[in-house]
Amino acid sequence: MSDDVPDWEDQRAFLAVIESGSLSGASRQLNVAQPTVRRRMEALERALGIALFTRSTNGLAPTEQALALAQHVRAMASASRAFVRAASAPAGMVAGTVRISAAEVVGTAVLPPMLASLRRKHPDLSVELSLTNMPEDLLHQEVDIAIRMHRPHQAALVARRIGVIGLGFFAHRDYVARHGLPASLAELSQFDLIGSDRTVADLRLTQTLGEGLDRTAFALRTDSHPAQLAAIRAGFGIGITHIALGRNDPDLVAILPDFVVHGIESWVVMHEDLRRLARVRAAFDHLVEQLSRYAQSA
Repeated sequence: MSDDVPDWEDQRAFLAVIESGSLSGASRQLNVAQPTVRRRMEALERALGIALFTRSTNGLAPTEQALALAQHVRAMASASRAFVRAASAPAGMVAGTVRISAAEVVGTAVLPPMLASLRRKHPDLSVELSLTNMPEDLLHQEVDIAIRMHRPHQAALVARRIGVIGLGFFAHRDYVARHGLPASLAELSQFDLIGSDRTVADLRLTQTLGEGLDRTAFALRTDSHPAQLAAIRAGFGIGITHIALGRNDPDLVAILPDFVVHGIESWVVMHEDLRRLARVRAAFDHLVEQLSRYAQSA
């Protein structure tokens, strides 16, 4: 291995190949020519003195060592992005960029009006919204603020509980007009149901509700919660969504309205080192207030 520190651009190219699975995908991600990516991979391998990929007719496959190294490059990339966000405005000003992570359905159906009101209060503040059902790393500051559907336990995090978000059954009023309403959980299987495809936690939840509510009972199966909500709103059938979302939509009807499918304890979380930054603190406090009202509305 060379004594020189490998070029950061070579490492960025390496990470792009890992994440995209090919030189062509990395070139599109980085907006550079494919030969440039190839040269950077070769330069990095020379600098490290190891092979990072095995080459075959099927493309590039990362070695075990490459996969281990990718974790460190991801950490550096996250630190670089956090550095840019921290420098986007003076620490005492509510300006610059704040990056927020949330589950897909929260980010698409719940947060937009809250972020709009945040922008009206602080017009110099920009928001990056990362939608994922997997928890992003707050300790390494992949994001500034995360909306978590479970209680965080790391000591370095500041967390505020916003309450319990209830889930319930809903259908479009046109679907109800055509098919009527089930009188009990046992009758649900007689209707067009919308549910998960392969997500184990979601499938286990519906299975606990009663016999016949397994994957085979769903007329539409998708692991995307926004897609499930869209199908409910389109009149496809009966599905599960946030009670607050369903009650606030005049076209949706609560099915078995006294029954709560599940309650999700929810939190707004940030790293303790960021609470001194005005842009992060303002966004954090705003989300705590707005999401607490949302949880209580159900």
